[in-house]
Amino acid sequence: MSATIDIVVPVYNEEEALPRSILTLTGFLQDNLRIPWQVIIADNASNDGTRSVSEDLCRRYPGVSYLPIPQKGRGRALRAAWLGSAADIVSYMDVDLSTDLSHLPQLVDALDRGYHIAIGSRLSKGSQVTRSFKREVTSRGYNLLIKSMFLTPFNDAQCGFKALTRQTAQAIVPSIKNNNWFFDTELLIIAAKRGYKIKSVPVRWDDDPNTTVNITQTATEDIKGLFRLRLGGIPPVSPPSRFSH
Repeated sequence: MSATIDIVVPVYNEEEALPRSILTLTGFLQDNLRIPWQVIIADNASNDGTRSVSEDLCRRYPGVSYLPIPQKGRGRALRAAWLGSAADIVSYMDVDLSTDLSHLPQLVDALDRGYHIAIGSRLSKGSQVTRSFKREVTSRGYNLLIKSMFLTPFNDAQCGFKALTRQTAQAIVPSIKNNNWFFDTELLIIAAKRGYKIKSVPVRWDDDPNTTVNITQTATEDIKGLFRLRLGGIPPVSPPSRFSH
């Protein structure tokens, strides 16, 4: 296999979490990923010491780079990093590494088998998830709403653990309007309705109790996004092609 992969870690004010996360991630990649990789720290306009910490990590760890983005928004970070990538596969994971890294090779293998997108799923049979009852109910309710509105095949739109071929990113990402948390859902709905093959991989996932995500604000944004797509229609994109390398 001669493919290459870019692994994007979007961050906002993560000066404390980054050193441990990058140490853990690069160690895993060196030992377990059999294709050339690059880790990209995508900084969403942090106003703490994230930039200096990231630049230090780039000096300490080969294969780690830093991408400053002047505005906040996870979707904005992924858009910039993925569309600027020259790798065969583009991916991302949350800085807290809530998803067990052992599942990353499974995402890569799924793309190698012809899928266009591979996603970690906390709601599939075989998943092992530790999180609060409130977040579990919210997640299941949201994904049930997606299925009822769009008849999509995937179970978990929001897990911060995804990979796709660069061709898929180039075809779909320019049509995504959201630059924040709904970016993931919009990507998957457009892909599913336009014939792209999506593989859901059951994962082990442990909730980060220190997460700064505002559930109410995120849910409101997500529901607005769903109705925008439902009422405004799914944008046309280039048809999928078989990924080969």
